[in-house]
Amino acid sequence: MCVEEQASELRIFLIRHARPLVPDQGWFSASTARTYINDYDAAAVEAFVLQHESIPYQHITKVYCSSLIRSQLTAKAIFGEQVTLVASPEFREFERKIAPLPWLRLPIKLWLVLARVLWFLGFNKRGIESFKQARQRARRCALLLAQDAQTNQNTILVAHGLLNHFIRRELLKLGWTDNLKEGHGFVAVNVVVKKA
Repeated sequence: MCVEEQASELRIFLIRHARPLVPDQGWFSASTARTYINDYDAAAVEAFVLQHESIPYQHITKVYCSSLIRSQLTAKAIFGEQVTLVASPEFREFERKIAPLPWLRLPIKLWLVLARVLWFLGFNKRGIESFKQARQRARRCALLLAQDAQTNQNTILVAHGLLNHFIRRELLKLGWTDNLKEGHGFVAVNVVVKKA
């Protein structure tokens, strides 16, 4: 892409956090699965290097991120200590709640899938936001990022896989288009663009 085309484009970068340093092997009861989620939300992240050709590092002075530590640590690792982090609970991951099934022992990935499926279906939401509320929050995030891009041209969010997915969907509804899709893996970079 030539310099003139880049200058006439607004870009929003949706980056997922790095892998948290939490043991996830073995079999988990409902109780230990709940502990795992708490540990995951408080964990540091593994060391990594991200030098992505699409990110204009030299022009980035502000990065939006989640209030969860893994998002903030990832943002600092990518953009350095000098960048201003705008951390907000609006950018936290969609909440998870382990179903109260005390007789089951499962790998943690199955517990998390079960929690998500039940939540998507409208069950297992007591005490946390519903799927509908989470989608509304993703829309608010999308609107905020789109407004920031109008001012700053390049807007960065370092957050979470599912939240980023739904923010991207909302941005596409608002007329943004995909420029780069790397999926939902750790430190995946997805970019949407719009004509300035």
